[in-house]
Amino acid sequence: MMNTILAQNRKSCGQLTEISEVFVVEQADVVIIGAGAAGLFCAAQAGQLGLNVLLVDNGKKPGRKILMSGGGRCNFTNMYADHTDYLSHNPHFCKSALARYTQWDFIELVSRHGIAYHEKTLGQLFCDDSAEDIVNLLVKECEQGKVDLRMRSEVLSVERNEQGFLVKLSTGNIQAKSLVIASGGLSMPGLGATPFGYKIAEQFGINLLPTRAGLVPVTLHKPLLEVLQTLSGVAVPVSVTAENGVSFKESLLFTHRGLSGPAILQISSYWQPGESITINLLPDLDLDAFLNTERAEHPNQSLKNTLARHLPKRLVESLQTLNKVPDVTLKQLSVSQQQQLTDALQQWQIQPNGTEGYRTAEVTLGGVDTKALSSKTMESAQVPGLYFIGEVVDVTGWLGGYNFQWAWSSAWACAQALTKTE
Repeated sequence: MMNTILAQNRKSCGQLTEISEVFVVEQADVVIIGAGAAGLFCAAQAGQLGLNVLLVDNGKKPGRKILMSGGGRCNFTNMYADHTDYLSHNPHFCKSALARYTQWDFIELVSRHGIAYHEKTLGQLFCDDSAEDIVNLLVKECEQGKVDLRMRSEVLSVERNEQGFLVKLSTGNIQAKSLVIASGGLSMPGLGATPFGYKIAEQFGINLLPTRAGLVPVTLHKPLLEVLQTLSGVAVPVSVTAENGVSFKESLLFTHRGLSGPAILQISSYWQPGESITINLLPDLDLDAFLNTERAEHPNQSLKNTLARHLPKRLVESLQTLNKVPDVTLKQLSVSQQQQLTDALQQWQIQPNGTEGYRTAEVTLGGVDTKALSSKTMESAQVPGLYFIGEVVDVTGWLGGYNFQWAWSSAWACAQALTKTE
């Protein structure tokens, strides 16, 4: 049970003092705002270390984004997670937390809870059953730490005072020594995402870096869109490269709005408006050698049918519509045409007209400037006792469990620091 005190708002006029309001204020060591991955894990760790923790969220249930992740199976970490797999204006910031609480630490916790999991691809670990297993794990860990979890509780205001922070909620008022912001970013507003964490940073004069949607499908201009949207649902293995040279080799999915799939989601975090992306539709094929061999063996075979051995026929037909594949037989294909074809298929430059935005983005790039935080504790340098963890911070991982690992690592680092300040 939390301790409570009575507080009064007073107005003085000469020798008279008017008490305008009397309210009950509960006492806690730590208030954590946001019951997502980072908030739940931080609360559990801090509680198990002996702190009196209140975790609040305005939603109906904890871990809403976790439940939706990984197609409902939660890609809870990546076996190859490393600081080089994260985007940040300070790429070194995430090193300390990731090194002190690693993917193997969280995997051990998952195993201890008896949760079956598997590697899907590229080190991505998913629950065999359901993402609910991870939420249940976090809730059980919070229960073990005697965390007071309050859902459907809106934060009305936050004030700093001599004792720490006075947090006024729709469900009551809390005085805490420390305040942890784990409210996430702007991605997936349908799951309750709000700019709350950024507003708190602004309130206390903490610098914010521009935000934008990351790990998000891209949209296309007409008339290219009109041709490619007929391929909606078609997926192909590709290599995609951004203008800064970063490249990902995974699958691309054509949609009725543009391009998606793991390769596109990955590159979207590195793409800037106005830039082009370069797509290699045949990343594992020496196209020149293949065409020369086929020409020698089947000179009268159409180029379209030859390419359909390695690409979906519908895609080849669309490429013909875009004048990237000539309507000729192999023996009719000239040297210059073959070179143009190789460039068209293996260095296909497309300029997206935008992204689908926060509505479908998996993460938010930018946010609380890491220069304002301690990389070891996640504490604000200018506001002692105020911490930021998880997605609200300017640290964004690749697709594939990296952002969950940042949530676990930053939350753990914060929890250890909280015990030292109490």
